[in-house]
Amino acid sequence: MRDVDPGAAATGRRRHGRLPPDRRTAPGWSTRQTGDRHHRGSRTTVRTGRQEHTMNDDSPRNGTSLLVVDGLRKTFRLPGGGTLTAADRVSFTLPEGGSVGIVGESGSGKSTVARMLAGLERPDAGTVTVNGRDRHTARRGGRSRRERLARAREIQMVFQDPYVSLDPRLTAGQCLRTALRLHGHPAVEDRVRSLLDRVGLGAREADARPHELSGGQRQRLAIARALAVDPRILVLDEAVAALDVSIQAQILQLLAEIREDTGVALVFVGHDLAVVQHITDETVVMRRGTVVEQGPTDRVLRTPRHAYTRLLLSSVPHQDWDPSDVVRARAGAARAEAV
Repeated sequence: MRDVDPGAAATGRRRHGRLPPDRRTAPGWSTRQTGDRHHRGSRTTVRTGRQEHTMNDDSPRNGTSLLVVDGLRKTFRLPGGGTLTAADRVSFTLPEGGSVGIVGESGSGKSTVARMLAGLERPDAGTVTVNGRDRHTARRGGRSRRERLARAREIQMVFQDPYVSLDPRLTAGQCLRTALRLHGHPAVEDRVRSLLDRVGLGAREADARPHELSGGQRQRLAIARALAVDPRILVLDEAVAALDVSIQAQILQLLAEIREDTGVALVFVGHDLAVVQHITDETVVMRRGTVVEQGPTDRVLRTPRHAYTRLLLSSVPHQDWDPSDVVRARAGAARAEAV
């Protein structure tokens, strides 16, 4: 099974319910083979040497805070003794329908924050508040099943590896039916067809098990499963990192459409700055468990204020890119940290 029809890009034809990336509706975005970084008019463009991602400067949305993250801290015990602070005093907000990116190198703590948002890890300190309710407040006797399901409807998570959330024994259709019935959704069959169509999967994929789908199709199914409960927030932890660049473009376009159509807010965790720029309004930069910079994505990536953010940007290959620039940027980040 394939995710794209090479001829579809030229003709604009649908392929198994999907439009090619260059014909979809997300405003002001394009992909072209290229190799440098520049700005053009009212758009910001980051070129990674593989593809170019362009996003309108006016894309950030205004709204009240749906998600408030305040002072999150998480420490893990190490097998040989001692502790590791994976997140320390992490704070940010996310408005209704907004999108925020959390970026940093491996080990920066961004995935730990994502897991705390989704309720998969309990913070040692700090709060995660959705629509005014603290997701981690303990209750005597535990939460009821109804309360747990209600909280699951607030935030859903999409992982880098779709197998984390997909039962290998179930077909795509069965996977969605199970999620819908668990949450008492009416008209299950109609909703299954709607979800599959929403993510560009058809009847053939509906009868396939995860191992019979391509990587891009599995990720589409994981997104459909997350959307089955109509969440307020989607947390995407490196959700396109394992896909090749052409399939990345399709999944990013799909997420942009879903956000536009449903108003779901996005928390996008990743390390590819071109991807983060395409899909987010605000960016949080993490290093060694702490937030070193945050603000509007265009400002953070165009005029970074912290040496570590400049290091991340200098690490993106582009035309005339010199790896020695990365060495110098890393030395500058180390000096800034020592001050």
